[in-house]
Amino acid sequence: MKKYFNAFLMCMTMFCAIPSPFHKWDEESRPLMTLFLPFVGVWIGILWTLTSLAISYLQLPTAVGAVILTAFPFFITGGMHMDGYLDVLDAIKSWRDIEEKRRILKDPHVGSFAVIAAVLIVIAQFALFSSVSENAVPYTLILIPAVSRCMAAIFVTVLRPLSVSEYSGAYRKGVKKGHTVYLVILLFLTVTAGFVFLGQYGFVSLAVAAGYILYLFKAFRSLDGMSGDISGYSLVFGELCGIAVYALI
Repeated sequence: MKKYFNAFLMCMTMFCAIPSPFHKWDEESRPLMTLFLPFVGVWIGILWTLTSLAISYLQLPTAVGAVILTAFPFFITGGMHMDGYLDVLDAIKSWRDIEEKRRILKDPHVGSFAVIAAVLIVIAQFALFSSVSENAVPYTLILIPAVSRCMAAIFVTVLRPLSVSEYSGAYRKGVKKGHTVYLVILLFLTVTAGFVFLGQYGFVSLAVAAGYILYLFKAFRSLDGMSGDISGYSLVFGELCGIAVYALI
């Protein structure tokens, strides 16, 4: 039980930028971290929803509210997933051989493709949030990070990792088959809850999942393996797809 508790605290500390008093790292608990990633998503979604409700309560201008809602997911994660998104785009758009793409993936410098992509995705999210109906259900924002992190946890667990990925080696040895079953059940329950409690806004969760898978396998084929950066890249696109459906319903 202690390992699971440590894994939960480690997951919250690593994937959420909110300050935490927990600083201890337990390597034995590391393979269990992905089990709690969906709960980090729910926590982020709740805070995102509360932010949206506060914007409505304060009657902030549409553009101001859209800026806040656009920036929120990047700030609450410390830019972790955006970093993966930028790194993977630089690697894929280089059109080099696999080894050179992997080298670019680990290069700390930001390339022109990444800069352009960052600007475009921020503009896209701002435009979509500016277009959200006044009658939209803000609780839908809980679904977006919850589903994206369910998808991330599942595919980091089941797909073959890059040899240089943090998810190779000791991490893989600690992952059990039951982990995948548990994560798939969580995903099913999250999607189902979306339709049961939010009606047509349940389609937002399907859009997140579809967007994640679409971009995941594009990157997976290009780099011939899975990594945390690829997961972040797919997560950012998946959430963009979810926001698009949320805005257009």
